[in-house]
Amino acid sequence: MNSSATRVSTALEPRLQAILQQEYPRFSDAEYARRHAALAGVMDKHGCDHLLVMTDHRAGNAPQWVTGWPGTAEAYVVFRPGEPMVMHMEWHNHVPLAHRLARGVDVRWGQHQGIALTVEALRQRGAKRVGLIGPLVVSKYRQLEAAFDMVVLDAEYTQLRMRKSAEEIDWLRIGAALSDAGMRALVAGTRPGMDERELAALVESAYVGLGGTTMIHYIGVTAMDAPHLFVPPQLPSTRKVRAGDIVTCELSAYWWDYPGQVLRTFTVEAEATPRYRELHATAEATFDAVAALLSHGTRMEEILEATSEIERCGYTVCDDLVHGFGGGYFQPIIGSRSRMAGRALPQMTLEENMTVVVQPNPVTTEADESKRSGVQVGELLRITHEGFEHLHSLPRGLFRAGQDI
Repeated sequence: MNSSATRVSTALEPRLQAILQQEYPRFSDAEYARRHAALAGVMDKHGCDHLLVMTDHRAGNAPQWVTGWPGTAEAYVVFRPGEPMVMHMEWHNHVPLAHRLARGVDVRWGQHQGIALTVEALRQRGAKRVGLIGPLVVSKYRQLEAAFDMVVLDAEYTQLRMRKSAEEIDWLRIGAALSDAGMRALVAGTRPGMDERELAALVESAYVGLGGTTMIHYIGVTAMDAPHLFVPPQLPSTRKVRAGDIVTCELSAYWWDYPGQVLRTFTVEAEATPRYRELHATAEATFDAVAALLSHGTRMEEILEATSEIERCGYTVCDDLVHGFGGGYFQPIIGSRSRMAGRALPQMTLEENMTVVVQPNPVTTEADESKRSGVQVGELLRITHEGFEHLHSLPRGLFRAGQDI
């Protein structure tokens, strides 16, 4: 186990270490019962006699939430309260592991015609009105639509995922710890001469040995005196790190379906220039202003007002400044007044045990985008009744490459 992995493992509370050390981690039976009861309530609300929960071409996480199986290729889960679930899945060599992870589920190979076999299974059960959760290509949806009265319930599923149980929050704590490890490894290991691909390898090396997997690592490297980017790109380039650079990063490591998200900025063999110091100070002040408002019942207008430090300092944002997270990218999604995240603010208030990322990313406003500068600051938080909880332990600050944080 490398030093980053050891640091994560020893820092976690014993109950979280126990989750980390399971052969294959699984939620309690009570947690799955809670989820199944919630789905039964959605079905009853919409008059559905069956529910189809699916992953198609690796898109969609509902089967994992319902059964524990991550849906590595295709997985079509037939659910009805009080009856065993049936799951047709691909590929054949994935079936043995699915038998182990999807306990209490009748796991069947889909034979490369999983949707047809699912239609047949639903007919055998006497299904008439079927709720659907998960993305599906049009041709497959038409097969379902031809046989049943279909009701798309993705919005209902999103609502269920927005509010986390205590067990889910524990898994997010592990995802946050793995993400912190990736950021620590990146800051400590960045050296002149490395390219962005090698930086990505630094990040992943910190958590793969503990069972973590990569959701994202967006790493941007640019010269402080002649910046060519203001937001980290989604794919690494061959651009090499040089003395005098600044590195901005947004990364999320998964613990199964539960990621952290942490954003930081650091320099390479140089102090930050006045422009970057001011950008970073603006980001920190905005983070504090937004976080100070967070609690059960916070209104969206309050959050938007708290972002005004961005514009007061003459900057704007490129990325969303606040968004729900953990099982999906959820509302509230909020930008700032100069770059709204939509036509209108979401009509909602925060609720206890929602999890949100606060990530001020001030950027300069030159007309020529190639000359803009920007920084990244932020992390995942849990909303409590009276305020919020940091799920990450990584310190904030404008760091320097080679620093142990």
